[in-house]
Amino acid sequence: MAEFAYKARNAAGEAVEGRMEAASAEGVAARLQGAGLIPVEITEAGGTGASWDRLWEKLNERPPTLDDLALMARQLYALLHAGVPILRALTGLAETTRNPLLARVLRDVVVEIESGRPLSAALNRHPGVFNSLFVSMIQVGEATGRVDEAFLQLSAYLEKEKELRERIKSALRYPVTVIGFVLVALAILNIYVIPQFARLFTSFRAELPLPTRILIATSDFFVHYWPFMLLALVATVAAAVRWVATPAGRRAWDRFKLRIPLVGGIVLRATLARFARAFAVSLRAGVPVAQALGVVALAVDNRWVGEQVAAMRNGVERGDSLTRTANATGLFTPLVLQMLAVGEESGAVDDLLEQVAGFYEREVDYDLRRLAAAIEPVMLVLIGGLVLILALGIFLPMWDLIDVVKGK
Repeated sequence: MAEFAYKARNAAGEAVEGRMEAASAEGVAARLQGAGLIPVEITEAGGTGASWDRLWEKLNERPPTLDDLALMARQLYALLHAGVPILRALTGLAETTRNPLLARVLRDVVVEIESGRPLSAALNRHPGVFNSLFVSMIQVGEATGRVDEAFLQLSAYLEKEKELRERIKSALRYPVTVIGFVLVALAILNIYVIPQFARLFTSFRAELPLPTRILIATSDFFVHYWPFMLLALVATVAAAVRWVATPAGRRAWDRFKLRIPLVGGIVLRATLARFARAFAVSLRAGVPVAQALGVVALAVDNRWVGEQVAAMRNGVERGDSLTRTANATGLFTPLVLQMLAVGEESGAVDDLLEQVAGFYEREVDYDLRRLAAAIEPVMLVLIGGLVLILALGIFLPMWDLIDVVKGK
């Protein structure tokens, strides 16, 4: 925590000065107001060295991972279930967590709670760490007096989410690595290797085959214009990142991801598995259906799918059934729609949604295993084609030169 110097006035209008440790100036203001003081000026204390240290700490902060959040939620469940007060539990976690940003946020949450805010409101002040699903679950837990159970459900959800993401990353790691090595090898060949052969072939003053001329022309382009190509690549990537950061760009990119050959179907099913599990967790915690759909629309990590889920919410608010609104989106298979219909009829939508999530996760596992088998032949053909082009371009003129030498 940083130290702040403050000036305030009490109820009688008298000036009060002092120092206080807090996570932020807002935390100091909240604590002063909770003590019946009106903040006038709050400045961070400490010398230049301390400021540089704090700046260095902020630069090294990284967002908490799903592992960090799942561990925090499970620890809070254990502490609260054992009867430990929430302030003491949060303070202890802030001191023991390995993530500096999460520790700083937890200390700020403690300050907010001490100033009179509920836990959900304190967490909602940090949307970069706690998403809307997390906050809504805690809010429902506060309303029902079962905050510990809310943390248990959140920990289970976050662990499942982490497993799903790790499986997808593991499946895509091999093709991405191979493509990266191929691109690096092509750059080295075009900039360093082919120019050496080009000088050798030119010295014989013979007409070169078409594949060789293409290779030499490509290599010359790389050698003379690689700085401009690199600059254009960096500019393109930067422009793409900025465009994706806009709402329209993010929506277009999220929809495009679902149409990528071989991969798009997996991304869609993984997103729907995330939707079904988050929706089930919300309903089991007592969140109303319409509110749960609004929360899950922000938690699926795909803006286009989130819009379809928001359309489901609008349909439910108009009085349509959950199954009918889900069918209107075109996202779900007939089997899933039938399971939702059974869930609505039996009043066990949350249990059926858990089964839907498991169904999609099994589909993702199967598709990921099949993806590796489908990508390997494509990669072999691609690499074989490149090797064939390079071999023809380099060895054809050598054979011609050998024939010329023999003829002499």
